[in-house]
Amino acid sequence: MTEGPQGKYGVSVTLESVQGTERSVVHAAGEAIAKGQALYIIYEEQQTAPEGAAVAVRNTLKISEGRIKLIRHGAVQSEQSFELGQPLPGFYRSPYTQFNLTTDTKTLDIKREGRSLAVSWEYDLYVYGEISGQFAISLNIQEEPQS
Repeated sequence: MTEGPQGKYGVSVTLESVQGTERSVVHAAGEAIAKGQALYIIYEEQQTAPEGAAVAVRNTLKISEGRIKLIRHGAVQSEQSFELGQPLPGFYRSPYTQFNLTTDTKTLDIKREGRSLAVSWEYDLYVYGEISGQFAISLNIQEEPQS
């Protein structure tokens, strides 16, 4: 990934996750912070807790050359890293469960053009060493116009 413009700016985030026949799409406003070769994308999403209440989860994506790290804070805490051909450890914690996990990234494509970014990756998710699912993710980041 080549170094883009530095600094902080507003972005719109679209994240699509596919697992089997299940598809989930998140649209959110966020901010991007460019630091050296890394781009940090920070956005908040609303999730529904098991008791039906809406809860906020703050997501931070660190995107650098050939690697993505996703950190989630709030009602859910988790950390996942993605690097092609590298099984990487992570974790997931909520008030209802917690477990260690491993991601094994099969494809990873990062395209950055100025302040726009398109990332796609596919990975196998392992929980306690057993495969839990196969996921395909696409992430699109667009700079929000200044008003």
